[in-house]
This record gives sequence, C-alpha cells and structure tokens, in this order.
Amino acid sequence: MRRLLNIVYATIAVVMAVFTARHFASTEWPLANANYRLVAASGILFLVAYAFKAIGWHRLFAPHERPHAIALAAAGGAASVSGAALPGRFDDAVRVAVVRRYPGCSHSRVGAVCLSLFMLGLVDTAALTPLAGAAAATTDGTAMQAGLSLVAFAGIGAAVLMTSLPRLTASTRLLRYRIVRWLSDRVVPPREAWSAWVLVLASWLVRGVALLALLGALGIGLSLPIALAFLCGAAATGALPIAPAGAATQAGAGAAILIASGVSTSEAIAFAVASQALLILAGAAVIILAAVWTGGSRLALRRVAS
Repeated sequence: MRRLLNIVYATIAVVMAVFTARHFASTEWPLANANYRLVAASGILFLVAYAFKAIGWHRLFAPHERPHAIALAAAGGAASVSGAALPGRFDDAVRVAVVRRYPGCSHSRVGAVCLSLFMLGLVDTAALTPLAGAAAATTDGTAMQAGLSLVAFAGIGAAVLMTSLPRLTASTRLLRYRIVRWLSDRVVPPREAWSAWVLVLASWLVRGVALLALLGALGIGLSLPIALAFLCGAAATGALPIAPAGAATQAGAGAAILIASGVSTSEAIAFAVASQALLILAGAAVIILAAVWTGGSRLALRRVAS
C-alpha cells in the first residue's frame, strides 16, 4: 500500500509538472519581469512565517506530548509542498505523518497531533479576524465586504470555542465519558491558546507583508487592502472539507479576490501562481533546513559520545 501511494503521488506530481511546463511554454512565467530583490524579500518573509506558525502550533500540545518545534516546522513545509498535488485537507494527514516519523517525536501520539491540528485550525481562524476586519473596512464592493466580514465572524466563533473548550472538558458532568477525560488531559489552558494566537497572528502578518512585497515586485502596486483581501480569501479555502489540489484552490480563490478588487485577469493569475510558487519553495526550504539541523545535531551527539 505504501509503494502504491508513493507511485500515485509521484504520477500526480509528474502530470502536474508536465501541464505546468506546457502552460508556461506558451505564456510568460509570472516572475520573468519581476523585481527580484522584492521577490527574494517575499520568499524570506514566507520562510519566517513558517517559523512563527510552528512555534504557535508547538504551544497547543500538552507538555508531556509536545514534539520538537523543528518537527512541526518540517510538517508545515511538507504539507505546503504536498498541497501542490494532493486534494485539500490531505495536508493534515501529511502533517501527522511527518510529526510521528520525525526523530525524537515518538511520544507524540496520533490522537494528540490530530487534537493539536484541530486547535490550530481554531487559532488560525481566530487570528484572521483582525486582518479580515481591516480588509473589509478598506475594500470596496459589497460582495467583497460581505465575504471578508463572514471570515471575521467565523474567527470570533472560533475564538469563543478555543477559550471555552478547557471549561467544557473540566465539567464534572462530562468527565464520566472517556473521550472527555482524554481531552481534559490534553487541551491546553486559555493562556497557552492565546499565546499560540499571538504567534499565529504574527505568522499571518508576516505573510501579508510578503504578499505586499510580491505585489510591488510584479508591478501591481503596494496595496495593503488588496494584500489582506488576497490573504484572507486564500486562507478561507482551508476551511473547505475537500477540494482539488490545495495550492490550486488557494491560488484560484486569491485570483478571484484580486479580479474583484479591480486587478486585471492576467495580473491576478500571475500573482496567484507566483505567491503559491514562493510559498511552496519556502516550504521546501523549511524541510531542507530541518533535515540539516537534525543531521547536524545527530552528528554532534555522535562526536560527543565517541
């Protein structure tokens, strides 16, 4: 089964690469005439955003089941890379697999990782509330404002659930259920959840600045409302239960947001493709850095032992 899945995944990746190459053979690559200094700055900011996200996710584990932060960063990078080919929501399965197989993280059980991902989804949605509210206040168009307002209200609901979950699991009436007792041992207190919220919000803010730099790099213009609207629109697709390739869905939603904001169709598609490409490259860089870090740590321990 494992070999079959590897073959299927490799086949999908090759087919997507062929179609992508055929597309850009007849059309110009989105970054062909870009300002490469701003593109490099955008890529570095995407890399920093991964670090903030991993540290925030790290706070959502119970102390006795908390994996290494570098493992969570590698899981986030792997999910981003696999999102280029796998359908939406399959990235969570990739995160679970990477964390479980990462060296030194065997104490992190599958259930604990899944619970942390559920909490991370709530924190992610709650962290988008101020950004979606700011974008709705500065964006023209009733449909755009309604969509961004919906994202903001969903974030408020997620924040309420995030803070009330520890109280629900501590209820003496519900503790007679085994699942509730299991949750009560693993749900982090509101203080830790809000610490994770601050870190995840910082990750979204850094990603928003990266998108702003990319807008300038492609000559569309430094527009903070457009960058925030694109960020919220692409992030909102993560709530879909199932979708085509995750990166493609996010790019499509982001391009639709840009077109609704008055950006030309060609520029919107070019920006959406470029942003997803940089995000995937940053995810690949995170995986490489994590591998180098882990390998270096193991080598240092062997030298000390010898």
